[in-house]
Amino acid sequence: MYKIAVMGDRESIYGFAALGMTTFVTDDGESAAGTLKKLAHNDYGIIYITEALAAKIQDEIEKYRFESTPAIILIPGVSGNTGAGMSDVNKSVEKAVGSNILK
Repeated sequence: MYKIAVMGDRESIYGFAALGMTTFVTDDGESAAGTLKKLAHNDYGIIYITEALAAKIQDEIEKYRFESTPAIILIPGVSGNTGAGMSDVNKSVEKAVGSNILK
């Protein structure tokens, strides 16, 4: 069975532990890239990452873009919504359907 992880700054992710998800507190790009790599190779099927942290490790995230697992999903943090998460969802839908159905 796959596990679910959440990565980001403490204020943005502390509530996810109450939902049974494993949290990884980091706001440093270098350590976050290493954490993502470890999670991807240790049965984590879904990894939520705050948008602010994802911006720092975009190259590492791209390595898993075409893999079936883990699914990497961007979420807004306490600093606000940058729109990056919704943009990724739109790209995935467009790729699956063949056109942008939201326009």
